[in-house]
Amino acid sequence: MTRILMSRWFQRFAAKERIGSQALIEAIERANRGLIDADLGGGVIKQRVARPGQGRSGGYRTLILFQVGSRAVFAFGFAKSDQANIAPADLALLKDTASMTLGLTEDDIARLVAAGQLIEVWRDGD
Repeated sequence: MTRILMSRWFQRFAAKERIGSQALIEAIERANRGLIDADLGGGVIKQRVARPGQGRSGGYRTLILFQVGSRAVFAFGFAKSDQANIAPADLALLKDTASMTLGLTEDDIARLVAAGQLIEVWRDGD
């Protein structure tokens, strides 16, 4: 089972945009089935997430540090109407971050969660 986390920045973004945990979980479930909107390389994928009450096509783009069946960290999100794509320099930074983050041990992750640097994504009601 994939452990799903988010950065503090992404948590604020998701709260502001009212993106629920179920929408994030569904994005990872699609990715685990091979339904990835864009594989940006280096452990970074782009997945669409629906706006509350709407479909995915006009919703949000999320950049996720992703390892199939193991770990997913929502790192960044944006509305398609606000930003067309990610700049090459930002993508390079995300790839470096993915390499480091996906290589962390479970103890390392537990420390980051305890420190509030990463936040666990739970199913609604958990």
